[in-house]
Amino acid sequence: MDKEFYRRHANMCAVFAHPLRLELLQLLHDHDECSVGDLAEATGVRMANLSQHLAVMRSTNIVLSRKEGVNVYYRLADARIMLAFNLITEVLLSHLTQEGELRQEIALHLQDSESEMGA
Repeated sequence: MDKEFYRRHANMCAVFAHPLRLELLQLLHDHDECSVGDLAEATGVRMANLSQHLAVMRSTNIVLSRKEGVNVYYRLADARIMLAFNLITEVLLSHLTQEGELRQEIALHLQDSESEMGA
């Protein structure tokens, strides 16, 4: 594959590099289509800031938009993007579980050490 392919791939992956854009992906997946106003209300983010993130998502063909009167509505361009979202979510949850188990082991070890020192 050529450099242009990897550049485009990186641009598409950049959508996943911001928490707000991840939240937008989830909202659009859950609701099929949302207006900018709906997204602003759901996220608590100003429309101007939201529009910048939606533009990034639109430039990588992650979302599609349509205008109806004064409202702009967004939807996922391809539902398969949620496969990548869900896969990353599964990996993250696995890591968090492992971290939680490690913290628990460390806490038990520290308790044992303190007991031995006090004995």
